[in-house]
Amino acid sequence: MNLFDRRRFLKGTLAAGGLMILPSPLKCFSNLITPEGKEFDLKMVPEPILEDDIELIELYNKAWELAYKHIKYQSGLPQSPYMDEAFDDSTIWIWDTCFMVHFCKYAPQVFPGIQSLNNFYVPLHDHEEISLRICIPDNPPLFAWTEYEYFKLTGNKDHLKSLLYDKQYLQKHFDWFNKIKPNAVIAHSAPVCLEKRELGYKWEGGRSGMDNTPRGRKGVSAAEERPNNPDMLWIDAIAQQGLSALYISRLFERMNDKKNAIIWKRHYRKIKDLVNRYYWNEKDGIYYDINEKTLAPIKVITPASFWPMFAEMCNKQQAEKLVMHLRNNNELGGVVPWVSLAREDADFHSDGHYWRGSVWLPTAYMGIKALEKYGYHKLAYDSASQIVNHMLETYKNYSPHTIWECYNPNEPKPAQTANGEETVRPDFCGWSALGPISLLIENILGFYNIDSDQKIVSWSLNRKDRHGIKNLRFGNIATDIVYSDNSITIQSNEAYTLKINDKPYPINPGKQSFKL
Repeated sequence: MNLFDRRRFLKGTLAAGGLMILPSPLKCFSNLITPEGKEFDLKMVPEPILEDDIELIELYNKAWELAYKHIKYQSGLPQSPYMDEAFDDSTIWIWDTCFMVHFCKYAPQVFPGIQSLNNFYVPLHDHEEISLRICIPDNPPLFAWTEYEYFKLTGNKDHLKSLLYDKQYLQKHFDWFNKIKPNAVIAHSAPVCLEKRELGYKWEGGRSGMDNTPRGRKGVSAAEERPNNPDMLWIDAIAQQGLSALYISRLFERMNDKKNAIIWKRHYRKIKDLVNRYYWNEKDGIYYDINEKTLAPIKVITPASFWPMFAEMCNKQQAEKLVMHLRNNNELGGVVPWVSLAREDADFHSDGHYWRGSVWLPTAYMGIKALEKYGYHKLAYDSASQIVNHMLETYKNYSPHTIWECYNPNEPKPAQTANGEETVRPDFCGWSALGPISLLIENILGFYNIDSDQKIVSWSLNRKDRHGIKNLRFGNIATDIVYSDNSITIQSNEAYTLKINDKPYPINPGKQSFKL
């Protein structure tokens, strides 16, 4: 089906009404319905149902509309159209783009999420020039996790075959992260700061993605604007590299390649052992950055300490201790959780000052996914609800009425930039769409695991109002799932398994209802 026929098909389908079943993501992976000259239509995306929180649906719709406007076109790229991060038209960022894929996956036939990663893979690992600037090539290595979660929604094994065997981009990036030398300049980027050391990585705030974080400061006085402690090893860098190995292993498992899965699991376990041996502080119950020379912890509490939990490196007892720092209203909790710096820290700013107190959707999303992995579904639901409702109150009460780069940790308004004199960027969808879209679907509605390869939807059912989702597509499956008055009503074009609070229910093609 060519582009004209595909647009005509979409127009006819929308006009017919009812459950829209687009060509499966597997079949249209490289054949996007592009937005050139076409207005965004909400029937392109899943439809949430929230009887008691209907205003959240307005924010959800706004996030998709803004994201749609950030599908950009440019010549001289391996992938165009691509997802723009809403920051700079001439520049792309690795971790922005990786996080954007985690909402693009819900409408892969429209939003070029995973395809946009080619704009990093090709210049970094095929050494070809592109027309965009990769601002920070030593950004967090999140490709493997992102590819895995996208695969779960699409089931596209042809893409995995190319990625893992033909191109080997994930393996190459894992090696690149270990071997790249400081001050290297790649794709017209800022010089690399990353440096592999025996026990971890030297890095820098901007390269970690946390820009003006006070991590790495010496003593208790306020830090410089962007500290760069030459002796510090960064907890997020080593945990994220472990995360890469873990998900490369899992991708090979999905390809039934046990040999390579075992090899990459060994890489992961080696990193996991280092993290727990040197970065875990038993007294404080948290992972810290450490001083390479003395191995002493550098005690600045930020969401970066949750990357090892997200990478499944801690045991249940360690996880419970970590969670206490989120439950603590003087640390990462409070009126809005997942602040970027502990509230009791001397460098915390009530106006946010970028990474010195603001609530950022990428690190909040990561932290909430870490909670899921250790069974803290109710806490994940509560913290996601607090954040998305904070975004909603900002949207309603602060002008312009939009979605922002990051949020004030106390009041319903955007945060201030690092100098405390300007407001952060508006219309930031961009990764801030993770809140109204991904957190809403995965945690507020509770559909936290959707797996087309295994034909499973896992549902953490926490609400009592009428709620659910329609037009949810994964692989070749299109389904509606709705809860009302202790009953579930489901419509689907194919069979799958719905796990409600871990109890499996077989779903057959057609429409069915059952009592809980």
